[in-house]
Amino acid sequence: MRIQSWLQTCSSSANCATATHHSTISLPKQKQHAYDTSISSSSASEAPSSATSYNTTSSLETNLSIQTLPSIPSLQNQTLAFSISHRCLNSLTPHPSRPVTSLAVTNNLLYAATDHEINVYDRHTYTTLHTFNAQPTSNSTKAITFSDNLVLTTHQDSKIRVWQNHKTQHRVFTTLPTVNDRLRRFLLPKNYITVRRHKKRLWIEHADAVTGLAVTNGAIYSVSWDRTLKIWRLSDFRCVESVKAHEDAVNAVAVSYDGTVYTGSADKRIRVWARPAGEKRHVLVATLEKHKSAVNALALNDDASVLFSGACDRSILVWEREDSANHMVVSGALRGHQKAILCLVNVSDLLLSGSADRTVRIWKRSCDGRFGCLAVLHGHRKPVKSLAAILENDQASPDNSVSVFSGSLDGEIKVWQVSITSQSKHDDTEMDS
Repeated sequence: MRIQSWLQTCSSSANCATATHHSTISLPKQKQHAYDTSISSSSASEAPSSATSYNTTSSLETNLSIQTLPSIPSLQNQTLAFSISHRCLNSLTPHPSRPVTSLAVTNNLLYAATDHEINVYDRHTYTTLHTFNAQPTSNSTKAITFSDNLVLTTHQDSKIRVWQNHKTQHRVFTTLPTVNDRLRRFLLPKNYITVRRHKKRLWIEHADAVTGLAVTNGAIYSVSWDRTLKIWRLSDFRCVESVKAHEDAVNAVAVSYDGTVYTGSADKRIRVWARPAGEKRHVLVATLEKHKSAVNALALNDDASVLFSGACDRSILVWEREDSANHMVVSGALRGHQKAILCLVNVSDLLLSGSADRTVRIWKRSCDGRFGCLAVLHGHRKPVKSLAAILENDQASPDNSVSVFSGSLDGEIKVWQVSITSQSKHDDTEMDS
């Protein structure tokens, strides 16, 4: 699917200065499920500040007038017992004339793809450690993920490349499908499928841009604009299964720890796939149809009990597992973005969303299932196409410090520090001071 047509409607906005934003979201003492729209936030300052805006109330620009799916209830407006601060620490520009198409973070490294070039940064010092390239003919890099010491990337040229990290450089280990896999199959006519009129390819090959990638349970899952889901064995990189997943381009894939696969497509649908016990192939378990336009992004929470989907209809839908079924049902929508949702990332109990409206929103779920929009990160001049995030402290801690990296079609990567403190701890600090 080509998204450029509606991306061209995005207008430029001012670049953000390094600043600190603070907001406090209070939990009412009455019933837990009661909620309102009051979210306090201070205005941006030119220098970082340690003071937290505490008892003021103002809108956090949730823009709830955007009702794109009126039949689905909104899940936000929940008041939460947390104090939030966020600031833009740095801006990186790998190549000013090239959009940032993919970001990924592992340990102390940040990987950023611009066109066919991938830059590796020390995420603490923001220094460029090295740069490696796919072939220029591969065009843009669509996704980056990791498996042990391997880096896997997908590309516009329909290939998946596997790289070995040798500290100061990356070397291509193999390209999927591998040469051995091709040789094993190319002689038999049954291994060829028609990909377009008068053109056939091996079924193990993607026939268009590979847009999404997931690695789990000893397998690699890839989706493509060619409408297929392919599954590769990680041990020998052999393609073991290909599924015609959708009626239009597939833009996103998410895989749970139990092997359930979710695919999102330009056909407006999310499909759920699973492999029954004792079977060799995945079967369609359910089709989730609530979005009114192309599905661009998917994310699962940590225990895979909640699925988030973002689409061109400007809404993020929240799907939860139904006890009486083996699939998800929609529980509500998160609204506030003014244009298409392009990327989603879940880290700990936070959901981050990037949009063609040039903003990043940070959402947090309360114990009753409702969500609060903790912050809106401004500063990009073009659509936010990619996000990466990593938790900086112990995941069991009630307080979170998260490093967020947002990549835009303006060629810029912004580095954000987001700190979330429980309200009770904040109150104790205020009393001590």
